[in-house]
Amino acid sequence: MKITTIFILVISSVFLIGTSIVHAQSDTLSKEDQIKAAVSPAPDKMKEGARVLGYNEDGELTSLREGSNQLICIADDPQQGNFHVVCYHKALEPFMQRGRELKAKGLSREKVDSIRHKEIEEGKIELPKKPMALYSLTGKKNGFDYTTGMVKNVSPLYVIYVPYATVESTGLSKKPASKGAPWIMEPGKPWAHIMVMTGKETQK
Repeated sequence: MKITTIFILVISSVFLIGTSIVHAQSDTLSKEDQIKAAVSPAPDKMKEGARVLGYNEDGELTSLREGSNQLICIADDPQQGNFHVVCYHKALEPFMQRGRELKAKGLSREKVDSIRHKEIEEGKIELPKKPMALYSLTGKKNGFDYTTGMVKNVSPLYVIYVPYATVESTGLSKKPASKGAPWIMEPGKPWAHIMVMTGKETQK
């Protein structure tokens, strides 16, 4: 799969995940299984203390576990056709939560970004001016084995949010210079971020 295809799939999943749209659920996983998968992108030492959000039997996003460290992880949405889980620094939550609220209203990504940008500038959304990490895994629906806790053939994405960072301030280009090389997206915006994609991996 070409990097552009993987990138579109991952970004689309990040944008869609966590909306509060209610689904008719018949295949909701147990709380324990959702937590197990949700924390899989996180560094090992951060998994146990991460706060976890997941889905109840009505398909609503809800809190599955309180956290004791800096990460929030979101479980795979059973209504999406692919496997996607994400963990990010808790300082990003006001930004992420607002995105979920707006997307649930049926707004386009462009409209969601426009509203969030305005609210950040007005001080309604707090987005600290410091580096903040995001980890995600994306793959086919069977990309996570809930029995063994292993992921297979997934595409990891590592992101460092650096608000208002630019090509000039980071020395990074807008496209990866080579496979696995970092690049900057949305330069100059409050949610400017450094992207690193390493290709498909199988983890144990």
